[in-house]
Amino acid sequence: MRIRIVDAFTDRPFSGNPAGVLLLDSFPDDAWLQKVAAEVNLSETAFAHPLPPGGEADWTLRWFTPTTEVDMCGHATLATAHVLHTTGTASGTVRFTARCGVLITTAEEDGTITMDFPTSSLTPVPAPEGLEKALGAEIVAVHDTAAHIGDLVVELRDETAVRSLAPDFAALKVLSTRGVIVTAAAERPDSGYEFVSRGFFPAVGIDEDPVTGSAHTALAPYWSARFGREELTGFQGGARTGLVRTRLRGDRTLLNGHAVTVIEGDLRV
Repeated sequence: MRIRIVDAFTDRPFSGNPAGVLLLDSFPDDAWLQKVAAEVNLSETAFAHPLPPGGEADWTLRWFTPTTEVDMCGHATLATAHVLHTTGTASGTVRFTARCGVLITTAEEDGTITMDFPTSSLTPVPAPEGLEKALGAEIVAVHDTAAHIGDLVVELRDETAVRSLAPDFAALKVLSTRGVIVTAAAERPDSGYEFVSRGFFPAVGIDEDPVTGSAHTALAPYWSARFGREELTGFQGGARTGLVRTRLRGDRTLLNGHAVTVIEGDLRV
């Protein structure tokens, strides 16, 4: 069977967020899926298989980190849609059914893909004890997304503080259900993005995820409320970076970005 590595939220190889993608006729047992994800050893590997016509979705989609299955993943969904379109397997709009519901992707004329995801709710909460020390930075505000993606969204004082973080991952591991998203407004109005972020997920086996699509279902409403605009662009990453264009539509958030296939080969197991 064919396996592909796709860099998502970028139009350049070796940037953005890499994901493994396997298109299958059906899902093998969960243990096999987890072993493949561990072997691929990226933040997520996506597994998809087609569904009979006439239903609410066209494909079933699942995502695994090297250690566990997750409920929602943006960059691996983008990578899967990219593979479907570039291989001629699908065109136009593709509907996926996943743990988090039905996700809709649309191939745009400019080569990007737009994903329709549920908007995450944000609840202001006190900073958990030890969070500021684990991050090594002054915290401005903390919001919880436990009802949706299970992350803490943590605003820091500025873009420089976000970019210079060197967290204590062992300490962060016990402070959230899934991960900690740190964010700040962009420092320069001409930067091409309105906010920055980084995502840390040691609780699910990923110290830092380069460009986290699902996190932007919380970052979009957070910063749209601050700027008073429905359409924004977020810049995420440390060593690897990428751009996520967001459009807030009430209880749905549209995420848009490029993707590029960098590796294709045979999985012989």
